[in-house]
Amino acid sequence: MKIFAIGMNYSRHNKSMGHPLSRPQEPVIFLMPDTALLKDHKPFFIPDDLGRIEYEAEVVVRICRLGKTIPQRFAHRYYDAVTVGIDFTARERQQQAKAAGKPWDLCKGFDGAAPIGEWIPKDQLLDLQHLPFHLDINGRTVQEGCTADMLFKIDEIIAYISRFWTLRTGDLLFTGCPAACDAVHENDHLEGFIGDRKVLEFDCK
Repeated sequence: MKIFAIGMNYSRHNKSMGHPLSRPQEPVIFLMPDTALLKDHKPFFIPDDLGRIEYEAEVVVRICRLGKTIPQRFAHRYYDAVTVGIDFTARERQQQAKAAGKPWDLCKGFDGAAPIGEWIPKDQLLDLQHLPFHLDINGRTVQEGCTADMLFKIDEIIAYISRFWTLRTGDLLFTGCPAACDAVHENDHLEGFIGDRKVLEFDCK
């Protein structure tokens, strides 16, 4: 199973990170190992040795069939469900990696860095291109987004990554986060929503 993730896919997030607001020429892609996956409401244990850990709430897409070099007009056939996930990021290490021109593997792909919620079949949703989502911590909304604000839409991303990797059933795609990332702390209670439907819930330890 492959976990794909998209960086710099929301303008406001890019601005907050000091990046240009305009759409990049191509999607920014990175991968995480399957050991980063966290599900079934299991707690996230904050690493002791990675510095500040920040949340990035994202819409996650589940690939449902084998595909390679998929035309964008057919990309919608290759995923069947969505949820909310968190792309936990060791922010200080990421900044150091960026400055040195190094990969993001350590700051993005550590164990438990990719919690995901319960899947919603896409045919239960009216419009995946205008899908609101948000993250609450300890009962307070801390991050909000809408897929309408993505610089690269879901179908575009699938068509792009399938040029380089064969997609397989069960692969996951984290589609990027909006602005307002911040640190998590011990005993924080996280809840992720698509619209008003809660799909993600877990605690930090």
